[in-house]
Amino acid sequence: MSKVYIPLSGVKKGGSPPGSIRKEWKELMTYVSVVIITFNIPRIVDLSEHQHDSQDLVIMDVSPLYPDYSPFNIPIAGDIAIAGVRSGSGPPLLLLHGFPQTHLIWHRVAPSLLEHFTLIIPDLRGYGSSSKPASTDPDDHSLYSKSTTAADMVSLMQKLNYQKFYICAHDRGARVAHKLCIDYPDKVDKCILLDICPTKAMFLAARHPFAQLYWHWFFLSQPPPFPEHVIAAAPATFARKTLAAPELYDEVAYKAYAAQFEDEATVHAMCEDYRAAAKEDIEEQMADEEAGRKVQCPVRVLWGKEAVVEKLFDARAEWKKVCVEGSLDEDGSFAVEGGHFIPEERPADVVNCILDFFR
Repeated sequence: MSKVYIPLSGVKKGGSPPGSIRKEWKELMTYVSVVIITFNIPRIVDLSEHQHDSQDLVIMDVSPLYPDYSPFNIPIAGDIAIAGVRSGSGPPLLLLHGFPQTHLIWHRVAPSLLEHFTLIIPDLRGYGSSSKPASTDPDDHSLYSKSTTAADMVSLMQKLNYQKFYICAHDRGARVAHKLCIDYPDKVDKCILLDICPTKAMFLAARHPFAQLYWHWFFLSQPPPFPEHVIAAAPATFARKTLAAPELYDEVAYKAYAAQFEDEATVHAMCEDYRAAAKEDIEEQMADEEAGRKVQCPVRVLWGKEAVVEKLFDARAEWKKVCVEGSLDEDGSFAVEGGHFIPEERPADVVNCILDFFR
């Protein structure tokens, strides 16, 4: 066995991060190199295996979970299209899912919001029925960086004629929402983030407990095609491992999530999402920090009492660091009963938070 290092370049090409964050950068490089352990497999990349049209993946008929919603599949840039559903009336509310899920994660939340908001519920790039571009450079994951995915969401909302909107987002989607708030501060009225702390802060905590609990961060971010091939050998096993208890989910939703592990293009996209987190997303957060760019809109954060954020982090303290003074609603940010998958485990808590904070 041997250590495998994620190639984290500096914010400036060929260099290291500037000034005050250089020490954190070095610590991060050390932590990541220690916890990413895998078999000594030659780094052979055959990207041709991942050349798939985004419409190759048809998970299943999911209409029972969103009756009478309007589906969309909207081209936003080049050959990228974002799919999803929308319905309701009132101000626009963008709902973003996480890994390894799709827009279906909101099916228990959405019905209680339809009379208050126009809901836009997409699949993120690389998930569900949205486009899944293949990365062609094994060291460049920018196609799946959170800045790229945030730009997708802004383009989608502009295509739908929404210039400003609310966001509620979970897991990977919440990381997209965080970057969207930084890069497009004039687009977001208010934002709710579910069960995350900022990516850099979580990587800096990458010692034994975190690495054990968030093992998938370090497995999926391995160089291609190692994790893709391992998942392809046992997709159902990976679905059960990452989704925890199947009884948490509607049967239709669980089957749709599990089906993603059987599709090469989706699995590659998921891995690229996590490779980007370990490289591009950290670089972007460090650059934002150095430039003093912070979340400006009002923010609330919810997290699960039985999940990693509660066990290992001070969520309020971490979010205060990346938000302008006074923008984090500390009193309205708290742990809810249950685990990580809050929209499906505790939908009433999410609905109550949205109605209280966004109206």
